[in-house]
Order: sequence, then C-alpha cells, then structure tokens
Amino acid sequence: MNNSPLKCPTSCLKLTRGHQDFIAYNRLDKKNKKLPEVLFLGGFKSDMSGTKATYLEKLCDERGQTYTRFDYFGHGESSGTFTDGTIGGWLSDVLAMIDEVVEGPVILIGSSMGGWLMTLAALERPDRIHALLGIAAAPDFTEELIWAGLTDQGRKELLRQGIYQTPSQYENEGFPITLQLIEEGRQHLVLPKSIAVNCPVHLIHGAADQDVPWMLSRRLARRVKSTDVTLTLIKNGDHRLNTPLALGRLASLLNEVS
Repeated sequence: MNNSPLKCPTSCLKLTRGHQDFIAYNRLDKKNKKLPEVLFLGGFKSDMSGTKATYLEKLCDERGQTYTRFDYFGHGESSGTFTDGTIGGWLSDVLAMIDEVVEGPVILIGSSMGGWLMTLAALERPDRIHALLGIAAAPDFTEELIWAGLTDQGRKELLRQGIYQTPSQYENEGFPITLQLIEEGRQHLVLPKSIAVNCPVHLIHGAADQDVPWMLSRRLARRVKSTDVTLTLIKNGDHRLNTPLALGRLASLLNEVS
C-alpha cells in the first residue's frame, strides 16, 4: 500500500489499496504531539462529512490535536460499491489508517458501526490504542439488529436473492443488506464473550435511540476487560447524538482521555 497524498476530486487525500481502490481521508496535522492523535470511525452508510466528524475536527483544531476522518470502502469519497462491503473489509480499512496514516498512540472515536469496528481494531492493535470513545455504539449489529429484526419472509428473501432492502428513517429507499454482510459479520461478533481490551473505554448512548438500543452499549461495557469503563446515557437522545448536550459530553470525554 502507498499513502502518498494524492488529491481526490474534492479536497480529501487518498490511501491507495491495491491497484484501483483507495480510502479517502482528511487529516488535520497539528503541532502538539504530546496529545494522542484522534481517528474518527463513522457509521454504517455514513461518511466523513457528517456532523460529529466535522465537529470533532473543529474541536481538535482548537485543542491543537491531530485528527483524521475517512470514508470506508464503498462510502462517501472512497472507491468501491457499498453492497460489496463487509465488517471484515471495513475493519481492514481502519487498520490500514492506523498502520499507514496515524502516528503514535491513537484515540478511536466510533459512531454506531464505528463502535463495533473500534473494538475490533483495539483487539488487533492493542499497543497502538490509547482509548476508545463510542457514540451510540452498535457492536454485532448485523446479527443483533438486522438479522434478528427480519421477518421470516425477509430472511427467506435475503437467503434467496442475496440482498434485502431494509427500511430506514434516514433514507427513503432504506439500506441494502447483503447476505454476505450478515454471514461475514458472524466472524467478528464481540458480545458473546469477554473482550480483551484493557484501555479506557467510554461510551455515550441516547436513552431514546430507536435504531440501536442503548443496551448494546451496556453489554459492550460489561464485556470489555478494562476497569476504566463508563457509559453515559443521554435522556431523550436519539441515534444521531448531535445535540449540544451530547457533543459537549463527547468533548469532555476527549479532554479526559487525551
């Protein structure tokens, strides 16, 4: 792989992956190297231009802290088709960013699916991870939420056709779910067993989250081995957690672990 800073069609950089694929990313390189770098991991079918991703960039800029945000394969400005993506493939994107772009100890901030991926990355790169901050973390969501939430007819359609269009309040046509996503995701489940993560882990979840129940964050908190674990519930908070209260709590946690 080559992390030469080739320009995307917009203002982002490229981390090349193979002959044609690449990860698009933006990096705010600050001079205060005493602070661990921050890497933001977005959610399922989201991109690095979202509210939390850009809020964190502004916050890190003010703090003098190096910050990187990126798009997974098949997301945003990165190459690839969304329906070809898997949890393992997106995890490999995260690890590539840690190995080839981020320098030194890193704080991973994972939103929704990013909360699952940050956990997996901490298991793969324990010596690089300074802390984990989860925002409406969705560990094992392909099994716990998507597969478990399908009707018998929906499961039959997915098994027969290999793809199923699940409804979403965020997109008119919903999300395309592939059988490959479900089956490959079962290789990366973290909630059924103890999770050998020993760094600080701090989770924020909305008590009124209708997409990812806050109990998933509670289960994640209970499973990790670290003794430095907190779970903050935001009353009336939804899945997006982009209110001043939620973002303020995130800012406080980042200051605490940096």
